[in-house]
Amino acid sequence: MEVDSVFVTDHSGRISSNPLLDQLPSYQSLLYRRKSSTVGSKQRGSSRARVGSSGSGKWGINTFVRQTVKQKSQTEKRHIRELAKPMAEKRKQKRCAEDAQKLSSWQQWRQSTRKYLRRMRDESEEWLSSLKLWRGDIHLIEGMFGTGILSYFSFLRFLVTLNFIIFLLMFGFVMLPIIIKHILSYCSVYESDSRRGLVNYHKYITDLLSGEGFLEQTYLFYGFYNVEKIHFSHITYNLALAYLLVTIGYLFLSLVWIVKRSATGFKHNLIQDEDCFQSFCNKIFAGWDFCITSENAAKLKKKTLLYELKTDLEDEKIKQKIAERTHKEKCRLYFIRLILNLFVIGVLAACFYCIYLATIFSQKAQMNDQKVFVVSPLLQYLPSIVITFANFITPVLFSFIINFEDYSPAFEIRFTLMRCVFMRLTSIVVLLFSVWSRITKCKDDPCICGYNHDLYPCWETHVGQEMYKLTIFDFIVIVSVTIFVEFPRKLLLRYSNSALAKWMSQQEFSIPQNVLEIVYGQTICWIGTFYCPLLPAICTLKYFFIFYIKKVSLIKNCRPATRPFRASSSNFFFLGVLLIGLTLACVPVIASIAQINCSRACGPFVNYETSWYVVPATVSQLPKGVEKLLRALSSEAFAVSFFVITCLAMFYVIALAGAHKRVINELRHQLEMVGLIPPPPKGRGGSVC
Repeated sequence: MEVDSVFVTDHSGRISSNPLLDQLPSYQSLLYRRKSSTVGSKQRGSSRARVGSSGSGKWGINTFVRQTVKQKSQTEKRHIRELAKPMAEKRKQKRCAEDAQKLSSWQQWRQSTRKYLRRMRDESEEWLSSLKLWRGDIHLIEGMFGTGILSYFSFLRFLVTLNFIIFLLMFGFVMLPIIIKHILSYCSVYESDSRRGLVNYHKYITDLLSGEGFLEQTYLFYGFYNVEKIHFSHITYNLALAYLLVTIGYLFLSLVWIVKRSATGFKHNLIQDEDCFQSFCNKIFAGWDFCITSENAAKLKKKTLLYELKTDLEDEKIKQKIAERTHKEKCRLYFIRLILNLFVIGVLAACFYCIYLATIFSQKAQMNDQKVFVVSPLLQYLPSIVITFANFITPVLFSFIINFEDYSPAFEIRFTLMRCVFMRLTSIVVLLFSVWSRITKCKDDPCICGYNHDLYPCWETHVGQEMYKLTIFDFIVIVSVTIFVEFPRKLLLRYSNSALAKWMSQQEFSIPQNVLEIVYGQTICWIGTFYCPLLPAICTLKYFFIFYIKKVSLIKNCRPATRPFRASSSNFFFLGVLLIGLTLACVPVIASIAQINCSRACGPFVNYETSWYVVPATVSQLPKGVEKLLRALSSEAFAVSFFVITCLAMFYVIALAGAHKRVINELRHQLEMVGLIPPPPKGRGGSVC
């Protein structure tokens, strides 16, 4: 007797059949498969016997081929019958299988090759997905803390990949040609702050934190690339043009990649917001993955579905609470929100003014050449310290204020994030404005070169050093808070019974603040890459270590959120905030390329008034036909025409999407009306038509 896995075994190990389980369709299908596989194996055995008895004759081979094709078609029919597909798709696949038998040998080979390549593509995509960075860690975090915190770590992984690709672009097109030719920038015509003679060890530490000293004349900063063109044996490499095109390229690549990911998140968010009942049905009846075989994976999936259902129920509870508010409660709530928003505006204005004063004071102190240890680094790093302190205090203050405004969890995250985004990103603008006001200020106004050549002979390197200091200080603050604040708080709660320990509950993982940290750092990276080409590599390493720091802190110090939230809308909103940061980063970079005069002492653009002038100079050296084409594409007439056509296409797509949405709503309404119509009663003589 054949042992079957669906049979029930008693304590003695004997197999006994369960009549109730025998009636299940899955059991009947299993018996049918085993019966068909047994019959097929017998047929294959008999066919092999007949072929063996027929020898190597032509008749025996043809008979074997015909029987093999027949058995293959029967197997395909059986598989089509057992597929979990609609009947129309089964008929279509059956017709395709029947038509395939009528094809010629060449057509059959092409069809089989196409199927094989498609299968190879699917397997390669699955293999590539298994090689994703931190795949196992992210699944673990999803099961323990839900999809909301998962969105943060997925967002962090995306930025690691993006910065690494930007670094490859800068390294391949800017640094590698100089490294190959071993061209060193000894021809610098300005004196850097490099240390000479006997240097104390603490000066190397300050140089490492500030980017000055021994780091200033390295591949790290703009001023090192003092070569316009590199002459190889058979070709001349235009380094200035490559530097400019790579800068435009990494900004455009970031824009396309963010928009693509945002479009995917927008689709999910749109589908999810259409019908809440549909979301509940999908999670309850179709949310489980029946391919899971591991017990740990099943537990993680169960926890994930539980967090998503909690999120949906919490949203419905808040919607019901909002609907039950009276007019008096609404007026009181709106008044509280107005007062708190005015207070937030005052806090932001005070922070911006402090950043401006700190930057001006730091620049004046550097002009006095005070080289006192401890005092000089503090004065030099004063703008970065003030910005870091403001960015550390304001999110805590905004998170406390938002509790009194009574918003939904998803909107709380968005609104707090928008306030913090405005604070952090605008602080960068204030810093750049303060630095530029000092750079363009001369004793004899206006400046001869457009900037203060005596105080800032290479102002691009100075801006790159400011971006470098902001990046380093941001990483130091993240590590310091994790080690000196979060871990001691966890130890205090675990081993102390004091009133302070009871007052401080176990901390939650603040998603707005953590997302804002990496958006702020990425905006600095986009701005500073033009002035500090190795900054993407530094940010890649920074985010790589931040992932493990945040993971350990999350698992050891934090607890699951008491108010869970949905991840799909958060992903879309995080990318939207990142897009705002990219837009803000493009403004100073484009202004420095197109409007601000280049330094006359450093950089690949020393022979041009602005960085953009290298493009017309290169175009003028091309053949006349190509030059006319490029000038026509860059003309104002083409730009206006392209803008008008793009607007018309966008309006057409919007109108088409609106029409499709109206049709979908009408069809949905018709389905609801059909569901409300009761079935016709059946009479004694048959159904009533």
